Amino acid sequence: MTAEREVEVAASLAIVRQRIARAASAAGRDTDEITLVVVTKYFPASDVRLLAALGVTDVAENRHQEAVEKSEACADLDLRWHFVGGLQSNKATAVTRYADVVQSVDRLKLVAPLARGAQERGRALDVALQVSLDPPDRDHRAGVRPEELSDLAAAVASVDGLRLRGLMAVAPLDERPADAFDRLAGVREGFLAEHPDARWLSAGMSADLEDAITRGATHVRIGSAVLGSRPGLQ
Repeated sequence: MTAEREVEVAASLAIVRQRIARAASAAGRDTDEITLVVVTKYFPASDVRLLAALGVTDVAENRHQEAVEKSEACADLDLRWHFVGGLQSNKATAVTRYADVVQSVDRLKLVAPLARGAQERGRALDVALQVSLDPPDRDHRAGVRPEELSDLAAAVASVDGLRLRGLMAVAPLDERPADAFDRLAGVREGFLAEHPDARWLSAGMSADLEDAITRGATHVRIGSAVLGSRPGLQ
């Protein structure tokens, strides 16, 4: 880790924190309601250490093997590790060995292996359900369709080892994020009627965190705005 890198990340982190604070204030919300989750995909473990030194408590990965290596290299740090990527059912149990939170649960097939891993670990796993915001007439990239959300939520809530925390979503690339997050707010309203304690809403990334916070996001997943352009595959 170089001094130049430390200055660069500290400055970018300060700007993101200011953006979060301004967006929260504009929405009449308390900044403390919003958790910054820094996505460290492709960045080295030294950056994770730097983030921890700067007060970041939550980091995210979306590639399993990279997450394994990085979490082991930073095992001495007091961090909450989020898995936010597409999850294969045959990798789900393994993910629970390092993840404190899995935000990308989008189908029933993941519930049993995640629960088994959490039970083996002896600690509850926080779960967010990834909801698809793609229009019904379009192939969706990832996420459970809103009409199937109730069944998935009930399955997660019914098993030992998993703690249903809320929802996660990604705005479609070809749509105004504000419009997508408006739909998400509507989906969340129905979801909370069934699961009033599952109040997490993970939405918003580097380009659209303000739109997400305005519409109730409790967690924002920020990568490039904090760490810069991805260095590429390692």
